[in-house]
Amino acid sequence: MDRSSIQLLAPSNEEDKEWLRNLWITEWGGELMISRGRQFYLQDVEAVVAWADGVRVGAATYQVRRDESELTSLNVMTSGQGIGSALLAAVEQLVKQAGENRFIIITTNDNMDALRFYQRLGYRISSIYIDAVTESRKSKPSIPLLGYYHIPIRDEIELEKML
Repeated sequence: MDRSSIQLLAPSNEEDKEWLRNLWITEWGGELMISRGRQFYLQDVEAVVAWADGVRVGAATYQVRRDESELTSLNVMTSGQGIGSALLAAVEQLVKQAGENRFIIITTNDNMDALRFYQRLGYRISSIYIDAVTESRKSKPSIPLLGYYHIPIRDEIELEKML
């Protein structure tokens, strides 16, 4: 699949919204995302869904805020196909169109693949929040203790890009 065959659309109906809800439940353990102590609920964020050949193949959710907009989730069904890059580029464009120029992404200390991906797309590490995930577990106990590569999940890493 090449990037030109991917369609990026805002959720347009209840079926799209239910698909996103199920994606968050499956991939993120519920309809709540916590970043730097801030709680994001699915119904409070914007979304872009990636389609290929009539099938949903990924989604990105984000929130536009004055002075600092944030990617709240990025999921792709198949990596290495350009879906994540296309979704992120679309969200960056939407944030820029909203008049904002600082875009941040929060990931966890175990997510080496995400750190590599985002840095390759021009993001820079701007902050590290020690024990932020440990604190988030008080509100969302479903956050696992071990993450990718069996690394204990404890800290949040902020990456930023000026758009």
